[in-house]
Amino acid sequence: MRTFDLSPLYRSTVGFDRLFSLIDQIGPSETSPAYPPYNIERTGETTYRITVAVAGFAERDLSIEVKENNLLIRGTKEAAEAANSDADTKIVEVLYRGIAARAFERRFQLADHVQVTSAKLENGLLSVDLVREIPEAKKPRQIPIGSNTNAPSAQVIEGQRAA
Repeated sequence: MRTFDLSPLYRSTVGFDRLFSLIDQIGPSETSPAYPPYNIERTGETTYRITVAVAGFAERDLSIEVKENNLLIRGTKEAAEAANSDADTKIVEVLYRGIAARAFERRFQLADHVQVTSAKLENGLLSVDLVREIPEAKKPRQIPIGSNTNAPSAQVIEGQRAA
């Protein structure tokens, strides 16, 4: 529930649409999923790691996609009937299911110039490594201040004297 109106700002600003949409997304949401749990860690000055608990999922069940500063991690588990369709495989009846194997989709908003460098699945944890690489053109730079000693201090125009 938003208690403030941003519409006057939309009329007087250009190029801040993304900022306003991020402000709209801030706040508690009853519909935000809690599955699967995840951690966001800062591993260095410009490096980060997102770790998602995906117990029961194999590499073939997971997909990672980056599009327009959005990181999307998706997990889809193939149906148990399709996995057990082979004649050699024993059919297992699950008496209690405590390990969730439902499909999920988790989105992360990435800051500008943040790139995904690698991903690995180990011991039921999916780790996605990120790095923030600011281009040279965007980095601050020092401008030297110099004095122009070769410039003439006063010019005389033909036939006129400076008063």
